[in-house]
Amino acid sequence: MGVIENLVSFVFVLGVMVLIHELGHFLAARYFNVRVEAFSIGFGPRLFGFKRGDTDYKVCLLPLGGFVKMAGENVGEPTGDPDEFVAKPRWQRMIIAVMGPVFNVILALVLLAGLFMVRYQRLAFEMEPPRIGYVADHSAASRAGIQAGDLIVSIDGDETPAWENVRLIEIASPLKTLRVTVERDGKQLELPITLEADKINGIGDSGWSEQTPVRLGQTVPGLPAEKAGIENGDILKTLNGEAVNSWRQVPDSIQRSRDQPIELEVLRNETLVKLQLTPIYDTSDAESPAWRIGVELRPDYKRISTSLGFADAVEQSVDYNVKNATLIFGFLGGMLEQRMSPKQLSGPIGIAQMSGEAARAGWPALIMLMAAISLNLGIFNLLPIPILDGGMITVLLLESLIRRDISMVVKERIVQVGLVFLMMLFAFVIYNDILKSLPPG
Repeated sequence: MGVIENLVSFVFVLGVMVLIHELGHFLAARYFNVRVEAFSIGFGPRLFGFKRGDTDYKVCLLPLGGFVKMAGENVGEPTGDPDEFVAKPRWQRMIIAVMGPVFNVILALVLLAGLFMVRYQRLAFEMEPPRIGYVADHSAASRAGIQAGDLIVSIDGDETPAWENVRLIEIASPLKTLRVTVERDGKQLELPITLEADKINGIGDSGWSEQTPVRLGQTVPGLPAEKAGIENGDILKTLNGEAVNSWRQVPDSIQRSRDQPIELEVLRNETLVKLQLTPIYDTSDAESPAWRIGVELRPDYKRISTSLGFADAVEQSVDYNVKNATLIFGFLGGMLEQRMSPKQLSGPIGIAQMSGEAARAGWPALIMLMAAISLNLGIFNLLPIPILDGGMITVLLLESLIRRDISMVVKERIVQVGLVFLMMLFAFVIYNDILKSLPPG
């Protein structure tokens, strides 16, 4: 059932993205009197549709994209008719090319503005001053001398940030040295930190975490947590007499305790319960054997929900999308600098899984995902890669600079290179998706 939900959600999400993207090209083409021969959602054999005027509006078998076919658009097709794509001035062709990505960006803005007018939800800690609750052992923050209780007053030039700003900068900066200023005991200390790259997704990882309660989840049958009587929903208050301020604090404490008994205090139904257990050395994960107690840990974030007026919703939508776009460009820059791995890229399988999970979580999560994918699609299509809109815009700009058309032979080679690149990229992201779906090891 999950596979079917993922597939249906994927077709819906990608279908909307493609429809809006191609609608941007279509409307711009029609505005400049370019004859449009086909408006297609999907590739491959035609499933159904209708024809109106010169345009065949159709849905095709493979829901992995779509296209608007304009007369005289492809190499070797122009006949000289005034309503063909190549017959139009270059500035008009550039507008037609750019309107697909522009419509994707507009869709992301509209989706979030509409959602925020109904439900605007944020994690409370993201808006708070970034006071560090815990610093993981052997982490980048630990090596830099940062301590629990420090208040981050500046990071990478961002003065007096909130946790949200700190997180965005951290995510986009793996293997990068950041200038961090903290306040400790009334004094300000500048402590440069070289972030690590997260082993799973490659994003920046400092090793610090915010102050937040830790809620315990499901226990593993037969392991110490279950035997000690830990229940799903317990809030972990202390561990060996030390107050617990972060979920990241717990694994480190367990590794330090090794096979020695651990005393816990948990809050259960407003009652403080004392428990004792002894970790076991778990080798079931061959890649990372460790001392474990066998319970799920999750931060107990407080969420603030409200609804915004139109102007505020638009403002927050713009702000949210600007931050997302900054992350995307940071990721692209990180790949060029070889600080970030392309293994983070997701293909159809990954998008289908995310779509299914978002659909099961509810329509707000699905709208947030659609906005993120639409923004990613818009930016990706503006990259100067042949076959993509950005590739066409790059060629048109080059022709404008040299004041003549590039030869058909060169354009054919550019298209061929672009096609090979996209096929290789598609194969790579499919391979990525398969690897991510396999169990560890």
